[in-house]
Amino acid sequence: MLAHYNAVAGDLRSPERILAAIQRLKPFFAGKVVEELRRSDIALYIEKRKADGISNATINRELDVLSAAINHARYKWEWEITNPAERMSLKEPEGRLRWINRAEADILIREAEKEPKSPHLADFVRLALNTGCRKNELLKLEWDRVDLRENRLHLEGQHTKSGKRRFIPLNAEARQALLGRANFRARFCPASPWVFAHKSGERVKYMQNGYQAACERAGIKDFRVHDLRHTFASWLISEGVPLAEVRDLLGHSTIEMTERYAHLAPDNHVRAVSVLDRLSRSSHVEGAKAIQQGS
Repeated sequence: MLAHYNAVAGDLRSPERILAAIQRLKPFFAGKVVEELRRSDIALYIEKRKADGISNATINRELDVLSAAINHARYKWEWEITNPAERMSLKEPEGRLRWINRAEADILIREAEKEPKSPHLADFVRLALNTGCRKNELLKLEWDRVDLRENRLHLEGQHTKSGKRRFIPLNAEARQALLGRANFRARFCPASPWVFAHKSGERVKYMQNGYQAACERAGIKDFRVHDLRHTFASWLISEGVPLAEVRDLLGHSTIEMTERYAHLAPDNHVRAVSVLDRLSRSSHVEGAKAIQQGS
């Protein structure tokens, strides 16, 4: 059965996580016959992982890999089997949501500019804050997918976590960050295809140390690189941008993923319920007119 995992791994995002899940699944399911698997087997696996102190979210990701392998056999190879891993997911707590305000962001960018070993860092922070792109969407960005004439980035399915094509509009701040990278490229590595490149032209793959150092100097605690993306979404929602538009900009596959930011727009809720006040006043006026006409 475990041979099927490799067949589906290429179809799923985050191959590192797929391989990690396979390593966790192997000790329990190796040697089992897929046709004989039952939901009770899946339940036993869940109990074991819980006993090991593993979170519901991690267990769910492992079950996703198992389910994908079984479905591969069902739909690609037309095996007449059931999938006992379906609908066995555990409840997960609401995801982490950490963001900073604009004043804090300005301080972070200034501190990022001071990182001598990370000349790319400040432009990375600017671009992440103003596009909402994921870390690898930016670090793996190539110049042939940057359109400064139309002011947008072009991401094909293989570049995104969702596997869907996406265009990212560039505001003035994002454009300036890209121009900063273009100037760096022209000076040090004109042949490099990467937006975020070292002087040698090789792609920047790691920036955690410089980023954390900049956060510490800025006095910003518990702020991960991915939180730049949360900040982008939070700023938009706070300014009244509709959830559906934010969903499209972030590349979320469903609106439910974006709804975690909805509480940041309380004024929208106030405006929504105020509609009832207008309806009530209109009803009272109509009622008063009817009484007058009846008298």
